[in-house]
Amino acid sequence: MISPRQAPGWWHRLDVTVRDLPLGLLLLAGSFLPALHGKGTQVGDLPTRPFDALTIAVLGLECLPLAGRRRWPAVSLALVSLGFAVDQLRGYHSAAGTALPLALISTGAHLERHRRVTALVFSAAYVPLAVALHRLGSGGETASGFVTFYLALVLAWGVGAWLRSTRAAEAERRRRVAEDTRTTERTRIARELHDVVTHHVTAMVVQAEAARYLTAAPDRLDQTLTAVTDTGRRAISDLRHLLDLLNPDHGTGTGTGGTGVRTPPAGRLLTLVEQTRRAGQPVEFTEEGTPTESAGSADLVAYRVVQEALTNALKYAHGSRTSVRVRHDEKEITVEVGTDGSGASGGPAGSGEAGGSGGEAGRVGRAGGLPGGSGRGLVGLRERVALLGGDFSAGRQADGGFVVRARIPVGNPA
Repeated sequence: MISPRQAPGWWHRLDVTVRDLPLGLLLLAGSFLPALHGKGTQVGDLPTRPFDALTIAVLGLECLPLAGRRRWPAVSLALVSLGFAVDQLRGYHSAAGTALPLALISTGAHLERHRRVTALVFSAAYVPLAVALHRLGSGGETASGFVTFYLALVLAWGVGAWLRSTRAAEAERRRRVAEDTRTTERTRIARELHDVVTHHVTAMVVQAEAARYLTAAPDRLDQTLTAVTDTGRRAISDLRHLLDLLNPDHGTGTGTGGTGVRTPPAGRLLTLVEQTRRAGQPVEFTEEGTPTESAGSADLVAYRVVQEALTNALKYAHGSRTSVRVRHDEKEITVEVGTDGSGASGGPAGSGEAGGSGGEAGRVGRAGGLPGGSGRGLVGLRERVALLGGDFSAGRQADGGFVVRARIPVGNPA
């Protein structure tokens, strides 16, 4: 047995003609009620006559085609109009005449093609009906009465046309919302991929190129190749996490990404800095305060700011001294990453903080072994910080270096 809660779903799964049929049956049954006899639509001044053997066929022709009013609107209108004409010419004046404006509304709302032709044919067919009713009557109905009834039918068509335009506008709005949503998601995915792939691949390219100059030092060569391997593993881990986020089951507990954790775990900033150092970039790292549990997305955005800034330092100022300062407090996280004007263009960097490969990495930078940037990273960071209500700036310094600053309010889950 179908419960009341299941009934709407069950009803909407039926064919549209089956769902529209009860309206026609209800109107047909109501037309035979004695209380409604002779009180239906009347065009002209023909006297009302009692129902006879032809009545059932005429009323059925008026009412039952309403079952196809949405699937075959033009056919439904033609049959209902024919039944209405016979109803008026025979003088039944039944309540089934209500089917005509209903058919007109449905045709105006659901007819897809030949709308103007249908309206013209219907209007032209009304003229001989009005002439016939005027001649069969006693002449009491004036031309204004026929015109008024025609205008009422035009109004019914107009209501259907308005419903059609409203439905089309809503469909267009939903299409635009869906398209905007897809564009936003693509942008977000591209941003995440840029953050993950660009940083790790840049570090791997620099480390692998530096290994060419270490063939005479097996220990240092092994250390550099180990760094490349570690960076590759981190890239795979971050990409797997990103794919988990894209999983439709993410956050539901049914998929592999059901944990829903996006914020980098504690210590990831230090790991990021160490990875950059092993790629040959001397980095000074300072972190003040402790990340709060209610930071929301601020921790992730701060991590991405540092990641992108260090990636750009590797690509465009390799070997230059770089400073990373991160400060946590209850209301916001401030990040500042600066790179001075020395480095690859001014000579090889020292090897102390770079894991012994600074000189070789400097030669890599001068050789132009890194691809050019797309500008997507800083733009994406500015959008992310702005989304959380923060401030972001990036620009050159007087000494030729580059500095990135961000103020990120905490507690926003966006």
